[in-house]
Amino acid sequence: MKIKKENLRVNNLRIEDLLCLGNQVLHKDQNKLLLASIIDKNPLELNLHLNDLVTEEKVLKYKECLESIKKGEPIQYALGKTNFYGFDFYVDKRVLIPRFETEELVYNAKNYLDKYFSNDVKILDLCSGSGCIGLTLKKLNNNFDLTLSDVSHDAIDVININSKNLEVDVKIIESDLFQNISSKFDVIISNPPYVSESDEVSDIVLKNEPHLALYANNDGLEFYERILKSCENYLNDRYLIAFEIGNKQKDKIISLINKYLKNVKIIAKKDMQERDRMIFIFKNIDLVE
Repeated sequence: MKIKKENLRVNNLRIEDLLCLGNQVLHKDQNKLLLASIIDKNPLELNLHLNDLVTEEKVLKYKECLESIKKGEPIQYALGKTNFYGFDFYVDKRVLIPRFETEELVYNAKNYLDKYFSNDVKILDLCSGSGCIGLTLKKLNNNFDLTLSDVSHDAIDVININSKNLEVDVKIIESDLFQNISSKFDVIISNPPYVSESDEVSDIVLKNEPHLALYANNDGLEFYERILKSCENYLNDRYLIAFEIGNKQKDKIISLINKYLKNVKIIAKKDMQERDRMIFIFKNIDLVE
């Protein structure tokens, strides 16, 4: 029997009571993830603790999250956090919610960094958003010299929150791409806005996530072209550029690479769903299998 919200007190409530409440709003699996995140338990173990009491503070947080979700807010914004590559990142409506595909970009980039660069490699994360790419790389190797940049003052605020929460020492610059960048780097990594106005976007994304971080002109290619046109002024002679891309953009982005960069090697990679989602550009690097 489902427990109606109006009949619930905020004290002396058990995990089972809250699961019954949340199941009125969410699929049971999503509900378990939500509650487990709030009470700091493994969702797979909740059924072993159904009679455990939940503190008043956490009950109120859980109910607030359910109300926000009922109004159409993504779970991550309701919680104020999301897990990315095993690390908790603060997120709100000022930044995009990190996606699993971006974890794949980080994974592949880290492999190339380990293979072709020293530990003190200088990396620029452009269009950083929440900072999930650059800050994760820094957590994976504290010796990396990381600079994160975004045009949005709101995004810069979120990056600062996450860098403090993750206890990493990085440089953070508010800049429209290279406008306020003066250093040179070995690596540029970026997941820029790449959605075109004609692309279909789900309602929950359209109504909640910042359009500044989603949309780009020129069929979604605007930022790739701007980066490629100027990037060599901010790169050392031996470099790597790593892009996340839209799944239909590979050929057009490769054409832009060939237009602006000479004597480079290009590797396009698919994500786990076999979609073209990453491009890596190498210069003066002898690639090995």
